[in-house]
Amino acid sequence: MTLIISKGGKNAVKVNSKSIEREQFLQEYIHQNPESIPLDEIKQGARPVVVVREFGTGSGPIDALMIDEDGDLYLIETKLYKNPDKRLVVAQVLDYGASLSQTYRDATSFERALDNALLQSKAIGLRQRLKEDHKLPEEGVARFFERLEDNLREGRFKFVVLMDTLEQRLKDLIVFLNRNSNFAVFAVEVEYYEHEGYEIVRPKLFGVEARQAVGGREIQRWDEESFFADASAKLAASEAAAVRKLYEFSKRMASQIDWGGGVTGGSFNPKFPTISVRSVYTVTSNGVLYLNFKRLDDGENALRVRDALKQKLERLKGFAIPENFRDRMIVVHANAWCPVVDEFIGIISGLLGSARPRGAISS
Repeated sequence: MTLIISKGGKNAVKVNSKSIEREQFLQEYIHQNPESIPLDEIKQGARPVVVVREFGTGSGPIDALMIDEDGDLYLIETKLYKNPDKRLVVAQVLDYGASLSQTYRDATSFERALDNALLQSKAIGLRQRLKEDHKLPEEGVARFFERLEDNLREGRFKFVVLMDTLEQRLKDLIVFLNRNSNFAVFAVEVEYYEHEGYEIVRPKLFGVEARQAVGGREIQRWDEESFFADASAKLAASEAAAVRKLYEFSKRMASQIDWGGGVTGGSFNPKFPTISVRSVYTVTSNGVLYLNFKRLDDGENALRVRDALKQKLERLKGFAIPENFRDRMIVVHANAWCPVVDEFIGIISGLLGSARPRGAISS
């Protein structure tokens, strides 16, 4: 390819693209210049807030791991066209995703690994980076980690293959995968130029059109109507009624309801600010109740409610709360909690009534 560069419409110079000789150069370039990956074309408004190079998994290091402000993960694998392994690049990046999902099943362990990687290169941990570099308020940081944990739990990643030249067979494979799977694979072809000391990179994204052609199946934006349509299709009538009862209570008592994005189902997360900026529990449209004990660590009320909730819930039939509950998100299936939904609501209501306003001084 060729670029024509001029100034003031005069003295045009023809600049031919150059081959990239080393994959390491490409890896280092995107680490130092993450904007060269057109994330905003994959998801409108997306921008990388975390960029880690050579992030370790059980299947080997991911060339670059990016996370945007919503907690969405982008696994990026670089390959040069001359590399004899280029035909395996899609399998390689998918293998990294599977290993990442198995290795880090919660945001706490993943955050520790990210901190270790960031501290080596940036001398600043993840939470501090979100607050200082990207100006996220406490509520924004909480939502970031909730979404990050949901993505890890569901194995919801965006895979990006970055190459200097994309062959047609790879493009055809990406189209096939995006039309027939619940994950998303994209490719970026990088054209590279040099002119008078400047490095010019022209990225071209491939795969978005194929993904959009299947109706945006990658992430659905859920709301009350779509959530309960899905719940009614998946649950018995009594279970769907119990989910509806807990939702109506949550809507009445919470300051807000956040809807989780998902491929195979939705979720709602009520926020009770007198207890925590994070959700005490999460309910999915297939009837699973998540007790978010390990998220309740952001203040005196949250810590007190966390312990009180454990003591009260373990008296309910069907609730088994382990001793290490403070570090866990406990899963309770519909057949266990739906029959005692009234008792569960009573427990939450009592804890809300006993919670002091955040910032109040205890006597």
